[in-house]
Amino acid sequence: MLTIDPQSDLAPLVGTTLSPGAWFAIDQARIDAFAAATVDDQWLHTDPVRAASGPYGRTIAHGFLVLALLPALAASALAISGFTSVINYGLNRVRFPAPAPVDSRVRDRIALDSAESAANGILLTLTHTIEVEGQDRPACVAQQIRLLKR
Repeated sequence: MLTIDPQSDLAPLVGTTLSPGAWFAIDQARIDAFAAATVDDQWLHTDPVRAASGPYGRTIAHGFLVLALLPALAASALAISGFTSVINYGLNRVRFPAPAPVDSRVRDRIALDSAESAANGILLTLTHTIEVEGQDRPACVAQQIRLLKR
């Protein structure tokens, strides 16, 4: 795990990929809870019986559920400490190349794209590749910007 604090010299790490984070299970209860919270109850996500005869043979996680897991997934690969705040500044690009089937495990592989000085802090650009155990293609690739305030 990489730890970033206000004294970290990030320049040598720009362009590198960190060790992957821990595996995280996506079960039907989590998918159903996300569907309820977002009022997105499409059968592909919430109806195991119907999904069994659908394109993936079972339910799949919402793409936005996988995206919403970024903070939890990233926390096992990247620690940020010693700043007054860490702000999710936004996303430049998000893609969902492959599904994350129910009962699969996912993990985050983070690439440090840039670390720039900003007013009272550091602006990090990170590419998160959310891998699905046993699949060649990731469930999500998202370029995130985080503002680390001193």
